[in-house]
Amino acid sequence: MSTDILQQTPLHALHLELGARMVPFAGYDMPVQYPLGVLKEHLHTREQAGLFDVSHMGQIRLRGAGAAAALESLVPVDIIDLPVGLQRYALFTNERGGILDDLMVANLGNDTLMLVVNAACKDQDLAHLRQHLAGQCDIEPLFQERALLALQGPEAVTVLSRLAPEVASMTFMQFTTVSLLGVDCYVSRSGYTGEDGYEISVPAAQAEVLARRLLQEPEVAPVGLGARDSLRLEAGLCLYGHDMNEQITPIEASLLWAISKTRRVDGARAGGFPGSAAIFAQQAASVVRKRVGLLPQERTPVREGAELVDDAGQVIGSVCSGGFGPTLGAPVAMGYVDLAHSPLDTSVWALVRGKRVAVKVSRMPFVPQRYVRT
Repeated sequence: MSTDILQQTPLHALHLELGARMVPFAGYDMPVQYPLGVLKEHLHTREQAGLFDVSHMGQIRLRGAGAAAALESLVPVDIIDLPVGLQRYALFTNERGGILDDLMVANLGNDTLMLVVNAACKDQDLAHLRQHLAGQCDIEPLFQERALLALQGPEAVTVLSRLAPEVASMTFMQFTTVSLLGVDCYVSRSGYTGEDGYEISVPAAQAEVLARRLLQEPEVAPVGLGARDSLRLEAGLCLYGHDMNEQITPIEASLLWAISKTRRVDGARAGGFPGSAAIFAQQAASVVRKRVGLLPQERTPVREGAELVDDAGQVIGSVCSGGFGPTLGAPVAMGYVDLAHSPLDTSVWALVRGKRVAVKVSRMPFVPQRYVRT
């Protein structure tokens, strides 16, 4: 795909100036790596702070007294009781219980919610919201108006505190408005890399100035999609379109934790979201496949699409994400296996270019998450 038909984020010129290698991703021309290289970018984020451009993702604002209840009808998550100043991980589900997308939902107060959805799904997500919530709340896409930066790593708090000291007191999943370089930004503290970090929603016109200022800090390096993928894989975090899709339910994806207790079958507001009956049935009767962590027992990377087989050579699943884990210094993967082969430490085989590679079912995350919870 040629870059002239790809969309560009507000930081596109900066990426080129920094020497990024650009690739097509979700309809955008995006940096996969900078001259530092994927491995060093990954390790720099683990040790100091990496700056990611995630402006291709979709920001959507919902307004109105009924916004929380309306959105709750589409997700298996407690939105009505989400406190002001906090955000929550959520899933859009279909009538079969499959996952349409995963997203973050923040309560800004004043009957206003902010959603961040995946880049490849944002147009369909917007249509989904309009189809089901029209007349219940105002639905305002901010795709062109706002950019999104992610500052990730143990030194992210040090760096961002220089511009806004109040961010140091934020904890995991808090969300607030912060003035950065005189511009009002929405700032959350979560971290899709498994590291502590901040996500900064900034007006598109001011994004480059803020990014340049952050990159002036000695702890900060620009980081591309390559290291983003290896970081989230080591953290055991799903990537939509790879580890979950419309045919995979939250139960199969090992995401029961993402269904709020109040929305489960015995909860105060049980069900009421698309596919709830199918999901509850799976929860009660178990599933035939499950997402698990996988650790190859040799240096050969096991990548997405590789079949998983038992000792007899029978196919028992497949890899959904895989690659080299720079922090571990070894290959890591995730995959779906039948229930009989899902217990920890079960030995299976991955087929890589016709060769059998020993793999062991492993606990996730592969690298401990370092979110600041208190």
